[in-house]
Amino acid sequence: MAQFTLGWEEWLSLPGLGLPAIRAKVDTGARTSALHAFAIEPFGPAEKPMVRFAIHPDPSDESLEIICSAPLKDRREVTSSNGETELRFVIETEVTMGDRSWPLEVTLTDRGSMAYRMLLGRSAIAEDMIVSPAQSFCQPELSFDSYRDTPRLKKHRRALRLAILTREPGNYSTGRFIEAAEARGHTLEVIDTSRCYMNIRAVGGEVHYDGRRLPHYDAVIPRIGASITNYGTAVVRQFESMGTYSLAGSEGIAMSRDKLYAHQVLARHRIGMPTTAFARSPKDSGNLIQLVGGAPLVLKLLESTQGKGVVLAETKKAAESVISAFRGLKADFLVQSFVKEAAGEDIRCLVVGGKVVAAMRRRGAPDDFRSNLHQGGTAEPVRITRTERDTAVRAARAMKLDLAGVDLLRGEDGPKVLEVNSSPGLEGIEKVSHKDIAALVLQHIEAKVAPRSPRSKRKG
Repeated sequence: MAQFTLGWEEWLSLPGLGLPAIRAKVDTGARTSALHAFAIEPFGPAEKPMVRFAIHPDPSDESLEIICSAPLKDRREVTSSNGETELRFVIETEVTMGDRSWPLEVTLTDRGSMAYRMLLGRSAIAEDMIVSPAQSFCQPELSFDSYRDTPRLKKHRRALRLAILTREPGNYSTGRFIEAAEARGHTLEVIDTSRCYMNIRAVGGEVHYDGRRLPHYDAVIPRIGASITNYGTAVVRQFESMGTYSLAGSEGIAMSRDKLYAHQVLARHRIGMPTTAFARSPKDSGNLIQLVGGAPLVLKLLESTQGKGVVLAETKKAAESVISAFRGLKADFLVQSFVKEAAGEDIRCLVVGGKVVAAMRRRGAPDDFRSNLHQGGTAEPVRITRTERDTAVRAARAMKLDLAGVDLLRGEDGPKVLEVNSSPGLEGIEKVSHKDIAALVLQHIEAKVAPRSPRSKRKG
């Protein structure tokens, strides 16, 4: 076998960490190899621990920051050349130099003051390798410009630390997100939204939970129930202020949950919907009915979910009676025209990252115009038109939601949006479409935050 010569300094790459170029010092006087790392944070279950860390690969450009993660192999004491002992995390990853690759055990430590971001110790040097102390860069040279090569970076997928905000840890959707995250090598923690509390300050804001400060998450998946919308959106805003990506943004959750606000947003974006009217004074009840074209019509409580608080009034007298009852409860509601041609059916389009990934047609139970599955409706696969697909995508975008369940009616003059749901359930649509929706959502999150785009300031 031909000998492999190394100089006292060499370029190498660590593809398993998403690091295409590192300049290393080859030091046979040191037994272990070391990699510059800061913000080091272990995570994951005890039986499969992970470690997350950041690195500035270019010593001359600290604005270039890469986030890495790897399985945690060990934690051991290491004595440096100056005699100081440090307890370090140990990982194993693949190192590539020229046309040769081999597994490397490396410790993580802050080498921010060092000229080289990596130290290659003698345990990393195979028997057929020769180190020539008088030579430099015997192997092919690389460049830090490779970090600006986006297509190359996108080939690497690192493990993510995720959290799902929910008060229903045992429901189907939560379980599926956990399964999909673990299958893709990520860690997902279930957090009860109502038990979060916040330290709000200009720099270094925090979210606390169950007596501890929560770590930095790459992304959160909000599943905010209607009963805690205001507090839930406040928690999501806090995570957003700390730089965490939220699958459903706080603004989008608030918009979609307020039916009046949501319809005003849809109207502003010229998205088709049933004719809608709203008033506060009981004196305007008759005018409301007239504005939507008279009975039959639909009345909706502004804070209703899963078809609850939605009533079909088939006559003007029935409408007036329901309006009077809602007024007596001091509840705000909308009045909408009834789309007869929909015949008790609607279409649920699931939008992920600006694309409709699945759709199903829902039919109401006998003698029930509502098609919600929670109200006894049934579902089946459906092929949607290009117009319906475009309408669903535009509605999700208008609500600023990367994950949305958009409910459409097929009207004579085109699709009409009934509602945009910021926390759509996965059970019905996964079973009907036979698609792994949870995995598609995780793929979208990965594209958003892993690999994280290097932050580099242009010089000059």
